[in-house]
Parts: sequence; C-alpha cells; structure tokens
Amino acid sequence: MASIFTKIVNGEIPAHKVAETTEFLAFLDISPLREGHVLVIPKKEVDYIFDIEDELYVSMMIFAKIVAAGIKKAIPCNRIGVAVVGLEVPHAHIHLIPIDKISDMDFGKKKLSPTQEELSATALKILEALREEV
Repeated sequence: MASIFTKIVNGEIPAHKVAETTEFLAFLDISPLREGHVLVIPKKEVDYIFDIEDELYVSMMIFAKIVAAGIKKAIPCNRIGVAVVGLEVPHAHIHLIPIDKISDMDFGKKKLSPTQEELSATALKILEALREEV
C-alpha cells in the first residue's frame, strides 16, 4: 500500500510544495512545529532513510540543503534544524524546521494548526526565496 507521501508525489493528495526535482519533493508539514516546517522526501518510496542507496541519499541531503537555505531566507529564525525520526510515516523523510532554540524541535509538544491560507502564504514565501537563490 502506498504511503501518504507517495500519494502526495502521485498527486492523489494535495500538498503545499516548495521545491521539486525528478527525484525529490519538499512540502510544508500540515501540522508543523513552527511556521516553515518542511518535509523533504525521495519520490521513490523507501521506508527507512538508511535503506536509501548511497547516491540517492547524498543527493537528498544536497536537495535538503538547498531547501533549507530558502526556508532560512523566508522565515525569520536563528537556524534550520534537521531531524530524521522515521516513525510517523513509512516513507523516508527529513524534517527542516526553522528554530531559535532547541526546544523548537520538541516533537512531543503541541503542533501548530495553520489554515490552508496560512500554509499557502508560507509556501509562497519559501518558493520566492528559493527562486532568488537560483
């Protein structure tokens, strides 16, 4: 059975995309820890990040680095935190989270509940920042 992320890749479920290549997709988390919380996934469905072939894994990290630069430019923050938890969805993914302090990455705390309009506005800010980076 396809993961929810595969359904997003296939266009079966909408997402607020911020970057995409033939191999990867970056989109906003709909229950973010902070505004600008982005998920980076390989389009190829692999459950565990360390099962990804080496070349694809390295390319995914480079893609995440590019996306992180766009987030940092678009969302005021001290840094972009990076986390791989791997328990929520059986599809490898990297969390990119704008942070000012370590507690901003506490996955045990209450998540935000942005509206679709707020998500769209955030995605647009990141998209515009990424266009300026290219």
